[in-house]
Amino acid sequence: MSKTSFIFKLLRLSGLPCLFRRFVQNDKVTILMFHDPEPVNAAKAFKYLQRHYSVIPLQQYLEARRTATPLPKRALIITFDDGHAGNHALLPLIRQLNIPVTIFLCSDIINTRRHFWFKHSDQLPDNERERIKRIPNAERLAAMKAYGFEQTKEYSDRQALTREEIEEMKPWVDFQSHTCLHPVLTMCDDETARREIALSKQHLERDYALNINTISYPNGDYSERDIRLCEDAGYTCGITVDFGFNDATTDLLRLKRISVNDARSHDELIVKASGCYAFLRQLKKRKKARQ
Repeated sequence: MSKTSFIFKLLRLSGLPCLFRRFVQNDKVTILMFHDPEPVNAAKAFKYLQRHYSVIPLQQYLEARRTATPLPKRALIITFDDGHAGNHALLPLIRQLNIPVTIFLCSDIINTRRHFWFKHSDQLPDNERERIKRIPNAERLAAMKAYGFEQTKEYSDRQALTREEIEEMKPWVDFQSHTCLHPVLTMCDDETARREIALSKQHLERDYALNINTISYPNGDYSERDIRLCEDAGYTCGITVDFGFNDATTDLLRLKRISVNDARSHDELIVKASGCYAFLRQLKKRKKARQ
């Protein structure tokens, strides 16, 4: 067993996840983030979440906010970022369990053989992967070209869902926006950010007949400018990766979310879904910052 696996098992056995569910999450709305889990891992995760939480659709939460309607205890929303091709393999499970999920689509990558830039960034050294997220968008694209990535290039394989897969999933899945090409919005100039935010919504509504009211900020990065651009484009909800839980007062364009790392282990899922892992990491960062 690896050190990381041991830590997650220890945290699960400590009872902390149970305490968080009972005393922290009980009257809150938890939003979880997946990306591209294997069906066998997703099955274990979904079944666990249905046993221990009240899994609700994102749209139910938004409607409850609009109408001041009470929500069930330990309400939880399952989301997926990007629209990976592998998400289609989860459809039989989603139908079998009748479990609501929201998938955020990159409108100019779905139904093409274009690639997600961050998958190509895996070829970069660790320090370069982090640096490249913090440079202007045009510089990032130029740097990635040296590693064989071009954002409008059609490759031999596809990484995103097709139109046919989206149509098949529509009765069971709430599809929303994740911009056009998944840039880091805070590193974009005003016009690029505006296009990425507005055109994604327009494209998904026009070409896929989807009702788009929510955006998930790529990489979790957003600024006050991006919030204004989302409002201008007609979004009423924005999903971040800011740690925490949501209630009837949380800013709808800054909803908090917890990453569960595609449920690679059951212990990890239990610990991360409760929020205790992210909470402990934040405590550690604060302690380090004070030293």
